[in-house]
Amino acid sequence: MRKKSSPTGSKKSTIVVRTAPRDRKRALVLFDGRADQAAIGRGGITAIKREGDGATPRAAMRLIGGYVRRDRLALPPTRLPMRSIRRDMLWCDAPQHPCYNRPVRAPFPARHERMMRDDGLYDICLVMDWNISCRRRNAGSAIFFHLIRADYEPTEGCVAVSLSAMRRLIRKMHRRMTVKVV
Repeated sequence: MRKKSSPTGSKKSTIVVRTAPRDRKRALVLFDGRADQAAIGRGGITAIKREGDGATPRAAMRLIGGYVRRDRLALPPTRLPMRSIRRDMLWCDAPQHPCYNRPVRAPFPARHERMMRDDGLYDICLVMDWNISCRRRNAGSAIFFHLIRADYEPTEGCVAVSLSAMRRLIRKMHRRMTVKVV
């Protein structure tokens, strides 16, 4: 007899991100029986995400793949499709541009952010399906799962964890996995 699958997905295919007690800019990432500290958007978690609001969307977002700075670190084994970050890699965050919320290459005239950063935040940067498969102008862009700043400073809307947590998590991550922000 086949086991019925849950409509919300099994625990092994869902990473839960929950606001930390007493601090709406911090979170706990829950997966595989462990809880890791994380940083989330400076605007906390929101059900109505808008470009530039600094909030992390309350949503279940499928992992698509990611980027790695191979010149800085060796990536642990993962089933996620990963690309090496190059200097010309950018991400468009200009709502009126046709490439909104898409990777683009330099030189690029519209507003964007660099994937190759000096601060190391995107040394491992995973793309979550927020406003990508079904894109809406001004609904938020570049919602990533990436590395933290010192002291777990808030993000612009992403989920950020320590390098040690990322190394542990990425070993079990795959394309069918969902990051559920609650």
